[in-house]
Amino acid sequence: MEAILESTIRCPNCGHRKEEEMPTTACQFFYDCENCKEVLRPKEGDCCVFCSYGTVACPPIQQNKDCCNN
Repeated sequence: MEAILESTIRCPNCGHRKEEEMPTTACQFFYDCENCKEVLRPKEGDCCVFCSYGTVACPPIQQNKDCCNN
């Protein structure tokens, strides 16, 4: 199964949404909301901001792998 590389991140602070391309070689631990400037971090138990706030989980999780241990 090929991983989906696009995910829409929704800021929990202001609700702003933006489609982003997910990295395939590293986890993304921080994301700056371009609207309210809030710095998003993964929720406890999630490996990255896409798993916490995105419409699609990060590529390693989609492929049933440990995130960041490609």
